[in-house]
Amino acid sequence: MSAAKEAAPAAKGSAARGPEAAGIAHETGALILAIGAKLRALRQAKEMTLHDLAGRTGLSSSMLSLLERGKAAPSIGTLVAIGSALGVRTAEVLAGPPSSGSTPSVSRRADQTVHATPDGVQRRILCSDPGNGIEISMVEFGPGTASAPRPTAHGGYEFGVVVAGALEVTVRGKVFTLKEGDLVSYGSTDPHRIVNRKRLPARALWVNLLQS
Repeated sequence: MSAAKEAAPAAKGSAARGPEAAGIAHETGALILAIGAKLRALRQAKEMTLHDLAGRTGLSSSMLSLLERGKAAPSIGTLVAIGSALGVRTAEVLAGPPSSGSTPSVSRRADQTVHATPDGVQRRILCSDPGNGIEISMVEFGPGTASAPRPTAHGGYEFGVVVAGALEVTVRGKVFTLKEGDLVSYGSTDPHRIVNRKRLPARALWVNLLQS
């Protein structure tokens, strides 16, 4: 029997159980979509492609794409594997975005996730809200450090404002020198790279609008 034929009786049975079952099915579908969006946001924040993640998890790129689009429900084992590859806890993957009308939330510094590169760049995630398509981070660039060895591109749009020091931002080969208080914005799909060419540390607030 095909998967489509197997699914049909289940859907019919859910309808027969009435509005309560339909509501549960709707909530489950929303949760799967939220988890998929969170996985995509975490992967993009790491500047990893689906192919990169597939190589680290043993899952196929097509399966990962289905999970990110909410077309397939991940097992706990799959979430653990993906979370490990992304360097996050499974609980962080399962944490959904705040619902409409929820109480205000506070991101305490002690609870914020910090990602550091061997070259001396430290990115502290102030807020990661894939449900609303946004991630905010404070990035510390040590003297002579860069966001990546070469320009990179990924989905989304981003804004960066220099809080201290100075940074050189290259977008599609065009170089912008930013000082304290200067802001740059560009589509993340454009190859870009951020460098601190000074002898003093630099700090910048970065806002990423996450898109599929």
